[in-house]
Amino acid sequence: MSETPLIHSRHTSRSTVDRRVRVQGEPVDSYPALPPEVRRGSVLRITEVGEEILQRRCREVTGAEFGSPELSRLVDDMFRTMHVAEGAGLAANQVDVDLRLFVFDCLDEDGVRHVGHLANPVLDQPDPATRRLIDDAEGCLSVPGADMVVPRTGRTTARGFDKDGNPLVIEGKGYFARCLQHETDHLEGQLYLDRLSKRDRKDALRQTAERREAVFARRTRRTAELDG
Repeated sequence: MSETPLIHSRHTSRSTVDRRVRVQGEPVDSYPALPPEVRRGSVLRITEVGEEILQRRCREVTGAEFGSPELSRLVDDMFRTMHVAEGAGLAANQVDVDLRLFVFDCLDEDGVRHVGHLANPVLDQPDPATRRLIDDAEGCLSVPGADMVVPRTGRTTARGFDKDGNPLVIEGKGYFARCLQHETDHLEGQLYLDRLSKRDRKDALRQTAERREAVFARRTRRTAELDG
């Protein structure tokens, strides 16, 4: 999921919000601007709309994979890839890996930063009779350069596991709730384009065709800056 500036217009009063960064759902007293995973990881190729792996449900992370060096390395690589692509979230099938796993570094509606990863996520969504859908701009690293308005619920809870198999419960609101829903959609083989009308989908693909080259040039520059 790509970052968006629209969230900043909806922050609540700073005096009423615990501003500490949430790492894996828990507040921490200090946290670096650049997550440690970014420094350890390598940049992977981001898959794009039309590739088969983005169109099918990803497989579960198994017990034998939890705690493995390979899974830890994948989380690090996904963080670095997300960072150079200026993303707020990234799912494993977006780096051509068939696993139910995503990473995130995203602000919520109060401007609180949430950083972490989640394997085998399941969303607890509000009751359809009482939930409130919010229209907001949404982008995707696999649909480079496009942004479209997508209705999403403003609150959600994601349940799953960390890379070592420990259970996690992540609460999301505002744009972070949108991020959790967007990344879980990826793991079900669904892009945000699939939630659009035919006309809006066509518009998004047009935006990608026009902006893709510039987006990839910016990613290349950011990679070089990070490597330097």
